[in-house]
Amino acid sequence: MRRGHIFLLIALALGAPADVQAQDAAKDQGEAACRQFAWPLARERAWFSAALQPTPSGARLAAIREAILLDLKPTNEVHFVLTPERAPKADSFSGELIIAGVEAPGLYQITLSDEAWVDVFENDARLKSTAFTGQKDCPGVRKSVRFELTPGARITVQISNSMKKSIKLAIAPAS
Repeated sequence: MRRGHIFLLIALALGAPADVQAQDAAKDQGEAACRQFAWPLARERAWFSAALQPTPSGARLAAIREAILLDLKPTNEVHFVLTPERAPKADSFSGELIIAGVEAPGLYQITLSDEAWVDVFENDARLKSTAFTGQKDCPGVRKSVRFELTPGARITVQISNSMKKSIKLAIAPAS
């Protein structure tokens, strides 16, 4: 073996532990960020880790499902129920999901996998969120927003300002 190859092998061998340590540190930092949410989101993280079938924007669901991979459209192609509370960027993606209603009244949380704005409507009337929590460094979960929902009302979840063409979202009673 030539001398240059030996030095290359030694350099690669010495660099590998540093790369592994850096990856471990980043993973630990991400896990620490996931523990910093205002409420537990382990349930949603588990749902998001499963393979999800894409759901097209505008889909109508009879009931809430645990997690959904919502396909979004370029914002300029989306007809919003009401203008999003935060103005969408021109190069972003948006979409909506319509749910026939919830079974029981109460506090529900809508959790998003990535950066985006979420507006929620009951029978086309905008709801104010009751609480919000977010972490930029938690892998797979970006934020969770809570809303008080009423049985029998048509729920529209409107996503805007996503930089990705799809987003995972979970809708569930608050934990």
